[in-house]
Amino acid sequence: MPGDIGKVVGAAQTGFVTQDAELAATRLRQLSTVVTRKAAGSGNIDSVAWLDRKYRLVFVRCHFSGGTGTAALKLSIDSASGAAYDALLFTIVQAGTNKDVHLRISDADSDEPSPWCFQAGDQLRVQWANPDSGNMAWGLEIGLCLAS
Repeated sequence: MPGDIGKVVGAAQTGFVTQDAELAATRLRQLSTVVTRKAAGSGNIDSVAWLDRKYRLVFVRCHFSGGTGTAALKLSIDSASGAAYDALLFTIVQAGTNKDVHLRISDADSDEPSPWCFQAGDQLRVQWANPDSGNMAWGLEIGLCLAS
């Protein structure tokens, strides 16, 4: 009988080790899965993106076609804590014709504290005033993933 208890405990410990490894692999997969939010148009850009849990920004891409001119593309946070915590995070001074946006956040900037990590309820806002509205079209992609 005492030997049976040892076997049961050993089997349970093996099960826990296996379960811990599976959970760690699942968590790693979740943290590296990028969710893409997309928007397109020919007017101004005023787009928000978010996830329902703590998240981080991975990339912002925007292609412009037709028309002429450039304008500043701004990234800001609309904080879930209220307007007192909203902030401009980054400005790309010239975005538009022949000036596509390709912003990739490095892994070194993905750990907190980082301006690229957001709490649940925070929204990332992308804004751009089209200098040739109606003639210049754009396609915006924002990549987000869960933060650790």
